[in-house]
Amino acid sequence: MSDKPSVLFVCVHNAGRSQMAAGWLRHLAGDTVEVRSAGSAPAETINPAAVEAMREVGIDITGRTPTLLEYETARDSDVIITMGCGDACPVFPGKRYEDWKLDDPAGKGVDSVRPIRDEIRARVEKLLAELTA
Repeated sequence: MSDKPSVLFVCVHNAGRSQMAAGWLRHLAGDTVEVRSAGSAPAETINPAAVEAMREVGIDITGRTPTLLEYETARDSDVIITMGCGDACPVFPGKRYEDWKLDDPAGKGVDSVRPIRDEIRARVEKLLAELTA
């Protein structure tokens, strides 16, 4: 077991919001936080507009793959951030949960994804400050 906090980002397809959030946290936290992401119904690939929006700020998420949310992954995470996964997200007593209301970037162009990316960054920065306080 690691003594660093673990954060799990969950959205439906694990192709946009959760991947961008995980990318931001990896970028901003380095190796001080264990970062995970998953989806309740994962897509086959990451949203290309999310990839491009993150590339614009120097973060490469092209090597990431949408992953199915597993019970064990949620159980073993300290913080679970949901982004519209609904009832598919398991609830464990003693975990810290947040539900981030964010627009879904699915089917949107990069111009529409940039504001979502920037809102995610602000939320991740706040979360990181709380985790390292």
